[in-house]
Amino acid sequence: MNPQATTETEILRGDADGIARATALLRAGACVALPTETVYGLAADATDARAVAGIFEAKGRPRFNPLIAHCADFESAAREGVFNADARRLAEAFWPGPLTLVVPLADGARVCDLARAGLRSVALRVPAHPLATAILHALDRPLAAPSANPSGRISPTSAAHVAQDLGGRIAAILDGGDTVIGLESTIVACLDGEPRLLRPGGVSRAALEAILGRALADPSEHSEPTAPVAPGMLTSHYAPRARVRLDARMIAPGEAALLFGGTVPEGMVNAVAVENLSETGDLREAAAALFGAMRALDESGADGIAVAPIPDHGLGEAIMDRLSRAAADRG
Repeated sequence: MNPQATTETEILRGDADGIARATALLRAGACVALPTETVYGLAADATDARAVAGIFEAKGRPRFNPLIAHCADFESAAREGVFNADARRLAEAFWPGPLTLVVPLADGARVCDLARAGLRSVALRVPAHPLATAILHALDRPLAAPSANPSGRISPTSAAHVAQDLGGRIAAILDGGDTVIGLESTIVACLDGEPRLLRPGGVSRAALEAILGRALADPSEHSEPTAPVAPGMLTSHYAPRARVRLDARMIAPGEAALLFGGTVPEGMVNAVAVENLSETGDLREAAAALFGAMRALDESGADGIAVAPIPDHGLGEAIMDRLSRAAADRG
């Protein structure tokens, strides 16, 4: 029997019993949503292609988009990928934490081909959340765990978000409360040549460059691949149903308003709904609030979401990356 063939998704408490049940389901090949410090991930055994296929099925995720493999610690990650000096330096500085490293696949690696989208590289992360860590140690194998939401939609920062989007489509949700960071991991490729920043996220460019002692290269400095080499690189991604308009100085009739700080655009009387990522202009607070605010505005019934100007430094770069993808032409 397929352990995921269920019409009812179990909601598990974040305690020893919940950890044990989630671990048993994952070991049996099911998909379980679990919290990390970034967002909730939809986890499955990364060594089991059938289990990984369940992720694609539940999310409707394009099969050319690879998944991040989560590991219990550096030693576990080093069994899956080859870490050069730069990758090792970054891992030592930021793991466990919101950093994913794309490295060459190690001989004997267990992460399956489907999770890697057929690539000879692998995206690895060591999460900093006690529930995720406990399960990874109990399983003693990597977990593929993209964000627990339908592909391209707003990432979940609470168990309730997951239940709303994937209830009845996955085996269980392990409730660990709201996530702390609320923004996906930064992705850095340490393959041939200089380390490349593939996706801004929970670790800032400045922090990474301080450890490396030099600037990161950008994906734009290289020819664009026919398929992404890491998660979150599709142009139209993290997209709400309502259209998104960036750097808005005025709110048009029928739009919802996404604000930052104390700046108030003109035409606020037109706003169908309003969310402020951080009234004090705190980018960390804004990052944590981003997906919840976008979800709330999308559910307001607004025709569009007008986004007020947001700084593009520090975590603002990651926030604007998500918003730019949400605003991309979907064809």
